[in-house]
Amino acid sequence: MSFHKNLITLSIFAVVTPVAWAQPEQSAGPVQTLETIQIQAHPLVQTAADFAVADQVIDQKVLAEGATTIGDAMAGQLGVYSNQYGTGASRPVIRGQDGPRVKVLQHASETADVSTLSPDHAVTVDPILAKQVEVIRGPSTLLYGAGTVGGLVNVTDQKIPTQMPEDDLEGKVGLRYNSGSDEKLASAGVTAGIGENFALRVEGSKHKANNYIAPDYFHDHDGELEKERHVGNTFSEGQTVNVGGSWIHDRGFVGLSYSNRQDQYGLPGHSHEYHECHPHGEEIHCGGHGAPASEPIEEEHAHGGPWVDLKSERYEVRTELEQPFAGFEKLRTHASFTNYEHDELEENEVISNFKSKGYDGRLELVHVPVAGWEGVIGTQYSQQKIDLSGSSESHGDHSHESVVMPDTKTEKYSLFGLEHKQIGDVHVELGTRVEHQKVKVVSDQKNYSDTGVSGSAAANWEFAPNYKLSLVGSHQQRLPLAQELYADGIHFATNTYERGNPDLDVEKSNNLELGFEYEGDKLNYHAHIYHNWFDNYIYGATTDREGDFRLVDYTQDKARFYGAEAEATYALNDTYKLGVFGDYVRGKIDGDNAPRVPAGRLGTKVEADFADGWSGLAEYYHVFKQNKFADFEDETRGYNMVNVGLSYTNSIADNNTYRVYLKANNLLDDQVYSHTSFLSNIPQVGRNFTVGIEYDF
Repeated sequence: MSFHKNLITLSIFAVVTPVAWAQPEQSAGPVQTLETIQIQAHPLVQTAADFAVADQVIDQKVLAEGATTIGDAMAGQLGVYSNQYGTGASRPVIRGQDGPRVKVLQHASETADVSTLSPDHAVTVDPILAKQVEVIRGPSTLLYGAGTVGGLVNVTDQKIPTQMPEDDLEGKVGLRYNSGSDEKLASAGVTAGIGENFALRVEGSKHKANNYIAPDYFHDHDGELEKERHVGNTFSEGQTVNVGGSWIHDRGFVGLSYSNRQDQYGLPGHSHEYHECHPHGEEIHCGGHGAPASEPIEEEHAHGGPWVDLKSERYEVRTELEQPFAGFEKLRTHASFTNYEHDELEENEVISNFKSKGYDGRLELVHVPVAGWEGVIGTQYSQQKIDLSGSSESHGDHSHESVVMPDTKTEKYSLFGLEHKQIGDVHVELGTRVEHQKVKVVSDQKNYSDTGVSGSAAANWEFAPNYKLSLVGSHQQRLPLAQELYADGIHFATNTYERGNPDLDVEKSNNLELGFEYEGDKLNYHAHIYHNWFDNYIYGATTDREGDFRLVDYTQDKARFYGAEAEATYALNDTYKLGVFGDYVRGKIDGDNAPRVPAGRLGTKVEADFADGWSGLAEYYHVFKQNKFADFEDETRGYNMVNVGLSYTNSIADNNTYRVYLKANNLLDDQVYSHTSFLSNIPQVGRNFTVGIEYDF
């Protein structure tokens, strides 16, 4: 089957999906054998029937073709957007939530970076080297944190082997190129068996990308709009190296690893015009007292403008032991130390420095079944010390150092538990977490100390063959971040002056989710609706704006978020599977629109499994305009997206395969603006093509 024929067929099916959905079979049919869910963040082995929420798993093939930042790598999944900040940093936005309400884990452990402080700070996980990325919801999230009402993202890595490789050697090598930013990327990972019980893992990735292209982009130069093909200061480059080893035996393993990550990336949307901005009460004042604001300065840097220079080192130890002692089936421990630092530079001068040293340790015990209940109990301790420094800024007759907040040390002590049981046709899951947090601040402000208690319950009812109805409820309490308590300074990268509130109370939420699912031989569909009610919702409220510079005050109000997600697929034949999907979320804070909430999305897609190793995927979706925006925000236009991909897989010898793939992204070359981003006025990449090859051995 020719390449052109496959590509044309996929394109037609993606844009014009036939309305030919088969009805569910009336007869019960054979009983299905449900697959085991391989979710690494979940300590219990479960089947598909056990989960009452819309958990998602993004596999390695999808990740290999996607972005190098975690938010962009996940964007496009049902209910998931990205708060992209150029191409060097992004976090996932799930069901309208981001930051601390969407915790990102590195193989079930805290990342200990400073990505929750600001959207321009990278999350130090590498989706290119990941085995898979998991989106966890429901009671299971309380194993790792409280207040993650949007969901929990776990990036599963392979740097500490858990089993001996086949034939004592296995690995993967990948190369790819993207035309949109002239990106070149290489990745490789090898696991070698040394003797009968020791496995060594070495892996790494390296990428370099220039400023990306965008259609009909006009940039302000000295008050005049000029059309440009490339979006300035959107370059990124970086490398990651991981080395790990494990002693593997009949009852488990013990392993350790070392990781070194270095990144350099641009910060688009920045202007010197706002360097002298500072608050006067509830208003922003730009320029010295009695003096006009500084004129914008044209950036002249080798990188094209302000940029981030990041370095992170991480050490980890993981163990797992079967049958550790009477009454328990498994013991797991995980400890990590992360030494993180990044500079924000302009014209080769450091204007801000962020340092973080983080420790994270946890212990889990899976107990033997008790009255039919299976479960896990555990404890966790984490500590993060954040030190910030910056350049001196002058405002007329006074000056200050450009530091977002004083130095802080945050400690958390946690106890958690998760239990589940099958009761007739209903699977029940219960989770709880108790967290005590202490924040010490190096200033004359008061230290913070408080405790949060969270609980969640889920019921999954198989009321008929192939059908299930699910209900999830939770009460969660989130303790404020150090930044939300103590911020008091300018952050040049985001053009904001941020002010914290040391009197913040515990954020409390009550959450409900209802799901309905059908799984047949040809037709599958599921739909979920959810509603989150918050008391003391902590958020950064924009209280004044001067141009693109904002005064942000952390405050608390009542809030609620509600929405729906749905997806259906139908297998036309052995080759083609058609699908439709859509998601929508609405956010209100004290009756007003919540900031940076994504608009609705509706789309269709086709997956194809051709003969002779060919396969393909094509999709079309429309993101609607967002006209329900918060104060000091602007309306964001909608857009259409068409993506087409084709791949070919073949074997060279036993256990040796290669895969060649081609992706055409944003084929319509539409203007794409993301309302979830702080840079909603800067377009994302236009039409681009990715070509790559992977070799497994």
